[in-house]
Amino acid sequence: MKTVFRILLCVAIVVMAYLCVTSITTPIKFDETRAAREKIIIQKLTDIRNVQIEYKKLNGHYCANADSLVAFIENGKVPMVLKEGVLTDEQLKNGLTEESALAIVRSGNAKAIAENGLENFRRDTNYVTVYEAVFADKYTLDEAKKIVFVPFAAEGVKFSFDTASYTNSTTGNVTPLVQVGTEYDTYLSDLDHQQLVNLKDKERKLQENKEDKFLGLRFGSIIESNNNAGNWE
Repeated sequence: MKTVFRILLCVAIVVMAYLCVTSITTPIKFDETRAAREKIIIQKLTDIRNVQIEYKKLNGHYCANADSLVAFIENGKVPMVLKEGVLTDEQLKNGLTEESALAIVRSGNAKAIAENGLENFRRDTNYVTVYEAVFADKYTLDEAKKIVFVPFAAEGVKFSFDTASYTNSTTGNVTPLVQVGTEYDTYLSDLDHQQLVNLKDKERKLQENKEDKFLGLRFGSIIESNNNAGNWE
């Protein structure tokens, strides 16, 4: 009996030690994994926000879904100004501006161009794809087209897209709104369930008085204009 008791006691000690260690390491591991994943997801959301800004410049409103945004990245054209030469302090002092200097150059008047020292001053506008303008030095085209997919989520899961517009009751001005994001459950569901529950409970309390609650990562809002700020910023 004494031997059995000792064995059971040793087992109990080992189990208790394991539970104690786990209670400490599990939250730490969860937080570290969450932080690493969210760093990547935030970069994707930042990329999407940059494309949305270009989309609004051309269309006057934001893109409402992921597939259309991918098509815009691949086929959309945006103006890119190629600049050559800058105005010196002396030229600026003499009253030249970017606009007036460009007008002189475009006039083709060789004498006026020489008198104003604008022989090497050029401003040419070319149209390039959104991919070339935003991502060419960062991603391949295939990589850029995949920014709408949520990392660490089930295969094929995309960020949620919502658009709306806000009309100022005083001025009548209409402001396009957009929000793009993904929930904790989408990219953390394979981690410790209790830690995920704890995270969501904590966020609910922090957002208790907010009208626009969201348990995850997101930029923008469809109920107020917030300059497309991310909730991580």
